[in-house]
Amino acid sequence: MVDEVIVREGIKNPAVISAMRTTPRHKFITAKNPATRAYVDEALAIGHAQTISPPFIVAYMTESLDPKPEDRVLEIGTGSGYQAAVLSAIVKDVYSIEIVEPLGKNAARVLKDYGNVHLKIGDGYQGWPEEAPFDKIIVTCSPESVPQALVDQLREGGKMIVPLGERYEQVFFLFEKKAGQLVKTRLLPTLFVPMTGEAEKNRVVLPDPKHPEIHNGSFEVDNEGDGRPVGWHYQRQLTLKKGNAPAGERYVTFTNTVPGRISQMLQAIPVDGRHVSAIKVNLSVKADNIQSEGGAAAFLIRFYDAERATIKDDSNAIGPWTGTFDWKKLSKTITVPVRAREAIVFVGLKGSTGELSIDDIHITPVPK
Repeated sequence: MVDEVIVREGIKNPAVISAMRTTPRHKFITAKNPATRAYVDEALAIGHAQTISPPFIVAYMTESLDPKPEDRVLEIGTGSGYQAAVLSAIVKDVYSIEIVEPLGKNAARVLKDYGNVHLKIGDGYQGWPEEAPFDKIIVTCSPESVPQALVDQLREGGKMIVPLGERYEQVFFLFEKKAGQLVKTRLLPTLFVPMTGEAEKNRVVLPDPKHPEIHNGSFEVDNEGDGRPVGWHYQRQLTLKKGNAPAGERYVTFTNTVPGRISQMLQAIPVDGRHVSAIKVNLSVKADNIQSEGGAAAFLIRFYDAERATIKDDSNAIGPWTGTFDWKKLSKTITVPVRAREAIVFVGLKGSTGELSIDDIHITPVPK
């Protein structure tokens, strides 16, 4: 796993790579998840509407902090305990806070032999003032803005990584404290469970699960000019192209030459199966020598229940696509399971080789 989804995807810090190799992820997933899924690069439900992050995200966040052996690190959102375990192999001490009591107790059990990991059950919005200041702070849940307590508890010169944004669309920001102020650097688009407690009470933008929609489905918005279409996260091996687009000026092309390698983008949407019976999908697609060995190029909607567990369904895809063909418009009406409370839209080669181009993705909810 480490060679394929950590090193090959750009993680370079030797200490981080070593920690990812030696930390047994299978010990941090629940019994409901097959052990075979432990080393796949995906988030998994751990109960109480929480998830364990994909291995790449754990490695990426850790590397972004530039962890040092003498660091004292504060983690907001213990969850399964996996991120804390990875950090513990690199830094002096990890202080981790979990607001969901059963998760905190389970993490304490799993981490009992990690002598430099210190756990606390409470609202991470308040930080851990008794142990401050911290050299690094890692936030593994998403607030709309950085809690002031965390700013206050970060030492001068310290670094903090936070997934900031709305409930279903966030961006990693790396902050460094200089002269008492945070200097921010925008990193990658991402998706995390929301920070609950006080942070959730203060949330301004709320999702509308009765009216799901795709953000930037024609890929015209690239605010940062970095070639990453806004609104889509976990982007791998894609290019934002201009000209000859079916709609507007831009479209996305996925390219892969190694069977099984990730080439994709994802977008999360709120959708309540009690109010939405189906989603009508329209999109434009083009293929160039797509070979299906090791994968299946497609558009896919994966639905999740209130606990963020996957709802199995084999009829929620458009595709798979193979071979070569010019732009064509496709549509399909996908049934929304009654238990669905949110979904993730997947577009990409999914391990296939060749080139897949996508544009003009729209969804229309069909109310009950």
